[in-house]
Amino acid sequence: MNIKKTLIALSGILVAINVYAHGPKPASLKNAPLPPLPEGLIDGPDPIIIDKEKAIVLGKALFWDMAVGSDGIACASCHFHAGADSRVKNQLNPGEKNPADTGTTFEQTASGKPGGPNYTLTRNDFPFHQRIDPYDHNSPIKFNTDDIAASSGTFSGEFKTASRRGETNDDCTREADPVFHAHAFGTRRIEPRNTPTVINAVFNHRNFWDGRANNVFNGTSNWGDRDPEAGVWVKINGRQVQKQRLALVNSSLASQALAPPLSDSEMVCRNRNLKDLGRKLLYRKPLEHQKVHYQDSVLGPLSFSNEEKLLPGLKTTYSRLIKQTFNKKYWSFRRRGPFGSAPNQRPYTQMEANFSMFFALALQMYQSTLISDDAPFDNATFDDEMLPTDLGDSIRRGVQAFEDLHCNVCHSGPVLTSNAILTNAQLLEDNSQALGPNSDQSGVNGVAINRNIVNFDLAKGSHFFDTGFFNTGVQSPDADPGVGGLDDFGNSLSYSDQYVEYLAGTPNAIIDSEVGITNVKACNFQAYLASTRFFPPFISTDQMFRPDDGITPDPNGNENCYNSISEAFIPTKAAAKAELANPDRKRMRLATQAAFKVPSLRNVELTGPYMHNGSMATLQEVLEFYSRGGNFRNNNKFIHGFIAPMGQIAGDDPVANAASIQRRADVIAFLKSLTDERVRYEKAPFDHPELVIPHGHDSDKTNPLDDSLLADETFIIPAVGAKGRNTPLLSFEEILKQQE
Repeated sequence: MNIKKTLIALSGILVAINVYAHGPKPASLKNAPLPPLPEGLIDGPDPIIIDKEKAIVLGKALFWDMAVGSDGIACASCHFHAGADSRVKNQLNPGEKNPADTGTTFEQTASGKPGGPNYTLTRNDFPFHQRIDPYDHNSPIKFNTDDIAASSGTFSGEFKTASRRGETNDDCTREADPVFHAHAFGTRRIEPRNTPTVINAVFNHRNFWDGRANNVFNGTSNWGDRDPEAGVWVKINGRQVQKQRLALVNSSLASQALAPPLSDSEMVCRNRNLKDLGRKLLYRKPLEHQKVHYQDSVLGPLSFSNEEKLLPGLKTTYSRLIKQTFNKKYWSFRRRGPFGSAPNQRPYTQMEANFSMFFALALQMYQSTLISDDAPFDNATFDDEMLPTDLGDSIRRGVQAFEDLHCNVCHSGPVLTSNAILTNAQLLEDNSQALGPNSDQSGVNGVAINRNIVNFDLAKGSHFFDTGFFNTGVQSPDADPGVGGLDDFGNSLSYSDQYVEYLAGTPNAIIDSEVGITNVKACNFQAYLASTRFFPPFISTDQMFRPDDGITPDPNGNENCYNSISEAFIPTKAAAKAELANPDRKRMRLATQAAFKVPSLRNVELTGPYMHNGSMATLQEVLEFYSRGGNFRNNNKFIHGFIAPMGQIAGDDPVANAASIQRRADVIAFLKSLTDERVRYEKAPFDHPELVIPHGHDSDKTNPLDDSLLADETFIIPAVGAKGRNTPLLSFEEILKQQE
């Protein structure tokens, strides 16, 4: 036997395992590169945005303005607390992503109370999945629900029209919702997934839990290249406009911005479009019913406020801000007609027709400033192993445990998420050791698709997965498909699904420009896809394609590949097609069902409840979840073999258990070192205007909007200037304790 060939082959097979011992380590966010802005957005001879600072002003005003929604809901209404939502009343959804009957019915809470609409969550209602021994997956289940803790949104209704001045609420035909009601009176609807923070979201390659906020912004919707009708209207001359396709890469935040203002769960009445929103807002003063601090870091110079008194509104209009921000070819056409019209309304203007682009890009420019890179961890001194030397022993041990327990496989790099694909890639391109000695470099080319062993089970073969999206077994895999779901056009949300179909020669398989054609290289996969190398008899090769199966050189080559010893081969179309048709396939499996975006862990102390279903109230409950290897085992669940060993976070004997208690405390200490004090005290750039937040309902009063609805209970988030607030934001656990 050729020993050299054997060793090379062994290293190739085992690299997928070894890589997890050296995954990208946590790193300071200071000076971490942002995903580059798309060419032509703010640069070049004819940029879309002509004034970046005005774009940020426009974006911040739109983000916090309650007039954006149909009934007082701003984008910020679900992102007011460290970029997330800390409300506890009327925050339950029955689990409507679940196709089972329980997806439309509310269940009893863990505290034994009925739950449902207008319910106030308590500490005893968490977690939503409980076992007798919280550290043992084999322990009997004592409670489970598919209900979701999310965010209260709109009353919904059928949109009729909206006032262009004064009135914030839209004119809609409203009635009690068949699911969200109490005593036959309508309550605000609740979103189907928990609200993640918008702070540091600019680093995400795709946004939303299921990735449907595409990396490519098309100007009209959140679907990027997938939307065949997308485009913006461009003035050619005084008599002609033309609808043109737009494809701005690294603009997932812009894509994300367009979904909530069209959602009748989150913000608006049904059938209101973004042209209608433009018509409603353009001639208004921004934030005309909300106080703006005179020291607001962005809006202060335009505020009516002074040291003596805080006043509402800005000294401008949305129309004027758009003209100051955007190239005039997108708004200066004077004729009406080409852009359509609403029923019984005048035809739209070009500015109204392009409002979706103005809105989304302005929000992206503002949210790109929300970077929390001044946490204690960011300012630490690190040794050669990238462990902090000046934050105390507990945090240092916590960082080491974070790596030992392989948390950094998913929560990698300075943003603490593998979904920060381009940032992690750029750091590694600039310095191969930037994320730790011998760290995983599988993202060096910005790899959006990867392939590796799932469940640490060689017999089941390797799986393709979308980078930054993992199934960790929070819910039953049938309860919510995550990135394994479909878009509005019937296409899979998953990049991996497109790629395997592309390999099999399926026509038009590629609907996202990042997939397959030029950007995905097989030699960047952590586990071989195809190989001509010699493998000894004791190594199974049935999870990769071999020459006898039919393989061909990868047309994308092998330059700058992560897996330096790998050959760049893919299966032939015939081989891939045959494998896809095999119900027992091991070489073309997907790990996408119930896989969700990996959230950043920055400021995680303040952003509970946790997970995509909001099912955990504390970081302690999160560690219990990972200690037992998740709640539900399934074939798509990622790296079960790594997070399952109980001796690492939880022990069975007193000595081991004492060590485990200390280790959990150390990990939590590390996680708390990721809190930026500017976020905790809402100092610039995290300062903001006043906001009135709906927080459940008064069950004894009807709503002025319609007597079929319950009246809102509200609380006010005061306007805060650049110097921040005097009292700190509380954790979700602390807020729950206030309910006791």
